[in-house]
Amino acid sequence: MAKVKKKLGSSKRTRVGWREFIDFPDWDVLGIEAKIDTGARTSAIHVEDVIPQRGNRVLFHLVTSNKKPFKHVKVVADLVRTSRVRSSTGHVQERHVVATTIRIGDIQRRVELSLVGRDKMLCRMLLGRAALTGWLVVPDKKYLHGSRKINTSGRKPVP
Repeated sequence: MAKVKKKLGSSKRTRVGWREFIDFPDWDVLGIEAKIDTGARTSAIHVEDVIPQRGNRVLFHLVTSNKKPFKHVKVVADLVRTSRVRSSTGHVQERHVVATTIRIGDIQRRVELSLVGRDKMLCRMLLGRAALTGWLVVPDKKYLHGSRKINTSGRKPVP
């Protein structure tokens, strides 16, 4: 009886590298570098100055660059919930969670993001496994959907 070998990487699922550039079409923000992290359940994004608003909304400043002084984009979004999250250092934090559309290459999907300060991290964003359903993470590759210089202004260029 002959053994059938399945070719590694022959899956029909969309592949993503361990780092990818992510766009936020709802917020007109392009090119945030994200670490793809299957060890984290929840996705997180680097923000400052989270201020609750009327109507179950939050205002925050999305940090778009990883160089000090940080560049910011002001965003107002619907609050999905507040959750308790255990950080990688073991500390429990209460975080605001919002939902938005992300785009990696040509692929768009709606995800939930916890709002947190990630100023000591290399990537402004962490994409957790709840957002990765149906995607195949290729741990030895990065930028499978295009390598580009980070848009430090954070906003789409005006045509």
